[in-house]
Amino acid sequence: MAESTTTAPDGATITVESIGRGPGIVVVHGGAVRAKDYRRLATALSDQFTVHLFNRRGRPGGAALPPTGYTVQVDIDDIGAVLAHTGATRLFGHSVGGFIALRAAMVLPVDRLALYDGAILVDNLFPTYYLDDFEKAVKAKQYPDAIAIAGKGLRSAGPLSDLPMGVQRVFGKLFLATPIGKEWLETIHTVPAEARQAADHGGSADLYSGITSDVLLASGSRSPGYYAPTNEKLAAAMPKARALVIPKSGHDAANIARPAFVKPFAEFFA
Repeated sequence: MAESTTTAPDGATITVESIGRGPGIVVVHGGAVRAKDYRRLATALSDQFTVHLFNRRGRPGGAALPPTGYTVQVDIDDIGAVLAHTGATRLFGHSVGGFIALRAAMVLPVDRLALYDGAILVDNLFPTYYLDDFEKAVKAKQYPDAIAIAGKGLRSAGPLSDLPMGVQRVFGKLFLATPIGKEWLETIHTVPAEARQAADHGGSADLYSGITSDVLLASGSRSPGYYAPTNEKLAAAMPKARALVIPKSGHDAANIARPAFVKPFAEFFA
């Protein structure tokens, strides 16, 4: 991947990784992950598009969070800088990155916007009851507890989310011993503020009715059940949006990037 840098409005340096040829797509990654976790997706799209990855604030390889702390506006400003730097007019957002990308499309020049399992709070469909306990666990560095609380609250582990909390804590400890779990520990401190911003910006789908970009709102058939109805409500509120459920895909499908997952996004961005 080619590497370049640009400057955010607050003076922070943003490193951008780019691959491919053709129209530009900027990828806005999810929570507790980083840009490199989307290299498979970028590579899969690179025969038709130039895909640009960057680390959001507070992660290894990314700029530091501002002294005033995180708000979604920080990400929107950074996305604006990356769009201007690359000339891209297409955005892809995953999970909380989908929420951020949707907010960015309200104010930035975005022609096409694709979201996958966007963490957008519409009509109380997206769970938030777990947030207080999750924030406390992260602050206390009780990370197995944090994993169990978030997993049960978000139902991110499917049927395993119904297991007793004690069992989920054991799974959390095992996860943290893996290479992915160790990387997760380097980013988990960014998650509470991002989740709180998503919650604080919740409301009616009509909040987004002014977005005139072409929008694809995708969810996975194996993802938690609140994503698809959220997308249907959003699609009904925006003039050029449609919802799609991708078969045999879970929440991490954007990181796995199998051909059947990538195809509808490639067709949409084309």
